[in-house]
Amino acid sequence: MAPQKITVPREASGERLDKHLSKHVPGLSLERARKLIEHGQVRIRGKKCQPSRKLWGGEEIELDRPPPRPLARRSVEGPELPVLYDDAALVIVNKPPGLVVEPGGSEPSVVELLAARLPPFDVEGVSQPGVVHRLDRETSGCLVLARTDESVAALERAFQEKRVDKRYWTLVLGEAPEQGRLEGPYGRDPKDPRKFTTRVQSARRAALSFEVRERLRGATLLEVRLETGRTHQIRVQLFEAGHPVLGDAIYGPAEARSHPAARALGRQALHALRLSLPHPSTGAPIQVEAPLPEDFQQALTLLRTWLAE
Repeated sequence: MAPQKITVPREASGERLDKHLSKHVPGLSLERARKLIEHGQVRIRGKKCQPSRKLWGGEEIELDRPPPRPLARRSVEGPELPVLYDDAALVIVNKPPGLVVEPGGSEPSVVELLAARLPPFDVEGVSQPGVVHRLDRETSGCLVLARTDESVAALERAFQEKRVDKRYWTLVLGEAPEQGRLEGPYGRDPKDPRKFTTRVQSARRAALSFEVRERLRGATLLEVRLETGRTHQIRVQLFEAGHPVLGDAIYGPAEARSHPAARALGRQALHALRLSLPHPSTGAPIQVEAPLPEDFQQALTLLRTWLAE
């Protein structure tokens, strides 16, 4: 691959080389920039440099990107990952329930399965997809991952600028209002570090809106639009508003966990149904929808049958 050539603007005079690269090369972290410099893959006037080199403006930097090194992994076996969208910049899959997104234990992860099944990826110099958002282990549905550092940066920016529209379907206990919006502070529960809550003083905010899609016996099917992407957010905000997600083992009360539909589902009733976002390279809109998995459909069928009795 030919070296990438970067001309330093005059106004960058006095900046450190490593910080300038991380600021002006999309997706290149400061740590990654330093490693490339230290390995001689950054040159000015054909000569290797130090990360701390001060720029004077007007010079040309040559940057080599070596091929990504393989992801260190064991032989990974796992469930099918239906592909909803795939190109040179990103891949969107329909994540099955019960599968974690990132490696971290003995069980397979989405990252490992995709690295093995759908190369090429090149993120932080490793042949693995870049994670820009997450789904809980028991949540199914639309999950986007980046193929390159540039795509990671563009997708993270799109999330930060709220140009990504995420819609979820969830079954909650009882009768929820026809529509609503929930917003408040968000942080870890001081009484239980495994949990999160809105009942805490925090500068971080969490917001979502919802509307009813179907009223069922003892439960309501909601479509939720996330405005922020906090850990456990839908489960926490709906529970604290009096509408706990069926089958939620952490936040759900006993009646939400023992509900017949929750027992049929065997997990929290949460599915990332639809995802809309700008393409990281072109800005063109992408919209995908993940069909409801079989367990969620079975829970709905049970509730509809029960309602008809």
